[in-house]
Amino acid sequence: MTIKDNIKSIENDLKNYDAMLLAVSKTHGIEKIKEAYDCGLRDFGENKVQELIGKIELLNKDINWHLIGHLQSNKVNKIVGKVKLIHSIDSLKILDKVNSRAKNLGIVQDCLIQVNVSREATKFGIYIEEIENFINEAKNLDFIHIKGLMTIAPDTENKELIRSCFRQLKKTFDKLSNLSYNNIDMIYLSMGMTNDYKIALEEGSNIVRIGSKIFGKRMYNNV
Repeated sequence: MTIKDNIKSIENDLKNYDAMLLAVSKTHGIEKIKEAYDCGLRDFGENKVQELIGKIELLNKDINWHLIGHLQSNKVNKIVGKVKLIHSIDSLKILDKVNSRAKNLGIVQDCLIQVNVSREATKFGIYIEEIENFINEAKNLDFIHIKGLMTIAPDTENKELIRSCFRQLKKTFDKLSNLSYNNIDMIYLSMGMTNDYKIALEEGSNIVRIGSKIFGKRMYNNV
């Protein structure tokens, strides 16, 4: 199937949901991204700051770029102000650095809190029980806007375990939606990738991050 066919297939899965298709273009070359762009996609996600910045310079200016990979503190200054949304805020230290950089640029940077629902040692993100304290600190920062939560499901064939993780985060998302702070709004729930996005949609996700089902297998050294 072509990229166009792949996108049509996914959009058909999304038609009954109010959800954004975020095309994960990491490791894929410019021509593939242009092809997806020509099919109408405008939101693209990248894992690595350096790769993302290189693509920003080469592609259409109306693309909404998202950073979905782990953000290292030494890369904060390079990425703040360049992306629509940082999905991977996983510590107050990083959030403070993002806030400071945004202040220097005179902007407000939109972010999501990455939550490690499954508590896996191999995954980044804060635990669900830490979110409340995290938000109590974040509410005092004037140059970031937290717009929701993100998680990565466990890498397992157990669909019920995957569903349980998504359901837990949706429950937390709904609870936090009752908060009233100037810089915190539960707008985006970023859950679901190529292998589990259908479950995520059923459990309330409104951003699905899909790469290989659009672009095929990852390509390296092809930017």
